[in-house]
Amino acid sequence: MMFDPTAFENMKVVIEGELYDRDLGGEITVTDRNDLVNLAKLSRLFELTFYLQNKKSHPVKCTILLQAALENLAAELLPIARSEEKSGCYVEVNFHLNHINMEGIHNHIEQIMFNIWGKERNYNQKVSFNPLLKGQNVDTVVTIDFNRLILEEQIDDLVEMIHYMVETLNQLQKLLTKES
Repeated sequence: MMFDPTAFENMKVVIEGELYDRDLGGEITVTDRNDLVNLAKLSRLFELTFYLQNKKSHPVKCTILLQAALENLAAELLPIARSEEKSGCYVEVNFHLNHINMEGIHNHIEQIMFNIWGKERNYNQKVSFNPLLKGQNVDTVVTIDFNRLILEEQIDDLVEMIHYMVETLNQLQKLLTKES
């Protein structure tokens, strides 16, 4: 019997292949990869982190997360549960920045997100710092949540998203270089 990969597996292979091709081509450097199975919830999580190659001053990192829950797998594999609207994965993109906390920088970050990804996405910025240390840099994580399932038919959109991730890294890198 032939094994038919799930939508999660197919999307993961496409994302992974495209990012590692860009790593081998010298455009990005992959720094972390996780491929997790949660046996308690029967869910999957794949995440891959990278940054622009040769941009070690003010490195801005990007992490793409692909998640599939039990209901997503069941919708695809069980004849009784087949449901097109649940047969897919959730995708989230995070950008990690360490920078000087300058006035207005978070508005500039938001504008970069709007210009590249559009205003219809949900963006969230979380800033963390040690309040007892004066003048230290802050860590900002910008999350893009698509608030919907990505279906296997949209696999080409995932490849296109990688272009947007690299462009976002370039723009955030320029912002931080200008601000420092």
